[in-house]
Amino acid sequence: MQAFVTGSTGLLGSNLVRELVDQGYFVKALVRNLEKAQFLLGDLPQVHLIQGDLQAIPAFAAELRGCDVLFHTAAYFRESYASGNHWPMLQRLNIDATLELLEVAAAAQVLKAIYVSSSGCIGLNSNGSPGDETTPPGPITYSNPYFKSKLLAEAAVVNFTQTHAMPVVMICPGAMLGPQDAAPTELGQFVLNALHRKMPARPAGGMSYVDVRDVAAAMVKAVSLGQSGQRYLVGGEYYSTADLMGHLSAVSGVPAPKLAMPGLGMRILAIISTWVGQLTGQRPEIPIEGVKIMLARLAYDSTKAQRELGVQFRPLEITLSDMVAWYRQAHYL
Repeated sequence: MQAFVTGSTGLLGSNLVRELVDQGYFVKALVRNLEKAQFLLGDLPQVHLIQGDLQAIPAFAAELRGCDVLFHTAAYFRESYASGNHWPMLQRLNIDATLELLEVAAAAQVLKAIYVSSSGCIGLNSNGSPGDETTPPGPITYSNPYFKSKLLAEAAVVNFTQTHAMPVVMICPGAMLGPQDAAPTELGQFVLNALHRKMPARPAGGMSYVDVRDVAAAMVKAVSLGQSGQRYLVGGEYYSTADLMGHLSAVSGVPAPKLAMPGLGMRILAIISTWVGQLTGQRPEIPIEGVKIMLARLAYDSTKAQRELGVQFRPLEITLSDMVAWYRQAHYL
């Protein structure tokens, strides 16, 4: 089996490539930066690196020929936490480029596509219980530009499956943690800040955290088990931010802050950080969108993915322990 993976140097993409190799696949890995790709994937002889960008899909379209499955993990995500209007790029890369890529894959006779959406497209149930694949979006889905772009992309993907023979399965991950977070993601930076003792207090709120390797395994299983046009929520388990920092302290030996920061204080600091970022042209140290997600306290029910794809979730302690070990090995700490 041969797979084509976009976003191969991202947190999910790099772990997915390794999972595919472990499962016997040969992989064509789309990357923007060859040096970063060599650092993350250079030890895998079954991987062929293809330098390219979603803004120029025709330049690498021929590489899709002969591939059995397309895994589309690339997205305009981390950049959207910076100040400014990011909607044009979110529209171009997360929605338009996704459709263009699916069209090219179908023309190349790729047998199936696995598309990575976001759990942010799903809200809580009306009674406050964890949402599942049938739960409507919450208010934050529409106020968060990234989540909104993914929701619109999902609708476009469903429309695609109604007019094309190539099946497409949608995976909606929770907040991903794990090794190989080289960029790092916003959560990866949060962990690094905690390990460097740059956080004087424990923020309020929480999220549903999932090991990125469990998401990668779910995506591979979706090739044979996932149904076209269906979304599968791979959300993991909900933890408060204080609990997350407590587990991180236990596996790293770095003491967690004793003080607690209320939600209002988080919002004020995020507003100040955004203002400073606008003045300096730098990304905010405390992104307001990240704070809003934490305070939304979104929790998810992953029963469908567990039942139909056989998804299993690692304990948070193992995820964080492996994440810390990778950061130490890669000299981030």
